[in-house]
Amino acid sequence: MPRVRLVDEDGTQIGITDTKHALDVAYKRGLDLVEVAPNADPPVARIMDYSKYRYEQDQRAKQARRHQQQINVKEIKLRPKIGSHDYETKKGHVERFLKQRAKVKVTIMFRGRETLHPERGRDLLMRLAQDVSELGQIEQEPLLDGRNMVMVLGPLKTVGAKTDAKDKDVLERKEAVQGDGQREAAPAPRDAQPQPREEVVEA
Repeated sequence: MPRVRLVDEDGTQIGITDTKHALDVAYKRGLDLVEVAPNADPPVARIMDYSKYRYEQDQRAKQARRHQQQINVKEIKLRPKIGSHDYETKKGHVERFLKQRAKVKVTIMFRGRETLHPERGRDLLMRLAQDVSELGQIEQEPLLDGRNMVMVLGPLKTVGAKTDAKDKDVLERKEAVQGDGQREAAPAPRDAQPQPREEVVEA
């Protein structure tokens, strides 16, 4: 590129100049000439400390990644004629995943003539959604996909806030001092116990 629109290190436009002259200006200042808008006519080049620029860009990218919330999606598979004991077990898995702030894909698998009664699968999914409504909500309504029916549950935004409030209440109760100088005994609720590490559940 024979000519560029030159921008100073403080953002001031110097104007259109020969590329060689722009390089000389940057060199004399102990800085670099960086093309920042190659598709412009003429291209825009800026005088800057390129290593410092790259460092700042990397830091911004790391900060953005740090604030991104990673969403895990777990899957639970059920049969339309699932027994009550198996249902309670699978429901427990769903509740655990929702408490871990993961989305849950619930799949009903139909076999043979079961496909003639998809409403049974939908009723089961809606029952599950109702049973875990204190922890999650439906993000994708039940949809029939071939021999499967799929529903997606997502954690409620208030679940984490409720847990934090309970933990805070427990801490305050533990630190409370009664009139006789004895600390008040406060058994920790079940929610305050350390959560197990995430497991892969084949359902």
